[in-house]
Parts: sequence; C-alpha cells; structure tokens
Amino acid sequence: MADERTALRTKILAARDGLPAEKRRHKSRAITERILALPEFACARHVFAYVSFRSEAETLDLIAHCLNRGVKVSVPRTQVQERRLLPYAIIDLNRDLVPGYCSIPEPLQTLPLVDPASIEVVVAPGSVFDAQGGRLGYGGGYYDRFLHTAAPQALRIGLAFDLQVVEAVPLESHDEQLDYLITETRTIKFGRKRPCPEKPRS
Repeated sequence: MADERTALRTKILAARDGLPAEKRRHKSRAITERILALPEFACARHVFAYVSFRSEAETLDLIAHCLNRGVKVSVPRTQVQERRLLPYAIIDLNRDLVPGYCSIPEPLQTLPLVDPASIEVVVAPGSVFDAQGGRLGYGGGYYDRFLHTAAPQALRIGLAFDLQVVEAVPLESHDEQLDYLITETRTIKFGRKRPCPEKPRS
C-alpha cells in the first residue's frame, strides 16, 4: 500500500503544482468563501489553520478574516525530532511568521503557545482526499498525530482543489478522517454536526 500511496500523492501533487497561479488564487478565493459560509466555522472562537505554502489552497485571506473578526487563530510550528505540531497564537500575519521547516511559514517561537484542547476547528492541508472523508497528507503524519492526540475534540476541515479529490484514498490505520472537505465547487460533510459553543453569560 505504501507504494500506491506514494504514487498517488506524487501524481496529484504534480497536477496541483501545474495550476497557474491566477487560477489557483481564483479557486482559493472560492474555497475561502465556502468555509466562511459554514455555520460551524463561523461560530468558532479558536481556529487552528495551516499557513499555505507553494501550490496549496491559500489560507492567508482566511486567517486574516478570522483575526479581523477577533477569532483566536493558532498556526503550526513543526517539531521535527518529536514529529509533532505545536500551535502558537498569532495576531499579525506580517510580523508573526518566519520561514520554518522546509521553508514553510511558521510562527515565531516567542509567540504564545496555546492549549490544543481549546481549539474548536482545525483547517488541515493534504495531498489527496476522497468524498468519504479520507485524507492523505505529505508523508510525515504530523496532522494525523495532532488530530488524534493533541486536538481530538476539534472539528476537522480539509481544504483542497477539486483535482485533489479521488474516488478512494488508500487509508492506513493511523490516518485520521475529516468532518468536512471544502473545494472550490463543493462542501462535503462527513462527520457529526456540532452546535455553536455557548457564549458566557454577562
């Protein structure tokens, strides 16, 4: 199965890399509009989101929108030796991010480290997805470990372009599945619907 997963990942990432930049931006804007229209996302008070890199569905506009609305946003910093992600709170996209692991933008280590248990929504990247909630990452298992161990309570939303969605992802036992997949044309629900958290009484 490992060879099948590697071949599929290579094929889909090559297709994603082949998207012209303007087309990728246009599709990413459509994805952003769709996730912002999702009730469970709109009511979240703490969002953990990947910072887009290379040809991924872009997230900077989404993160900026959340920050402007007063939503707490944390983004991942990769601990390579421990093979895990750590969530750090950011408030300014221009000042709080620096090149990190594999040159991916990461939060400064001087920023506040947040409790993963407080995260309500995880916005996850990936290489390949299917319409049953399957997700294939980039091979390191970082998001699978984070979702399983650090933030199992969070709603999981994958962002992808349509060309990344296949009939079935060859899953292994450690692969964590999504609650939603959002592409430029579809919002697909897999998991349980969660109500908005109650607001504190004044």
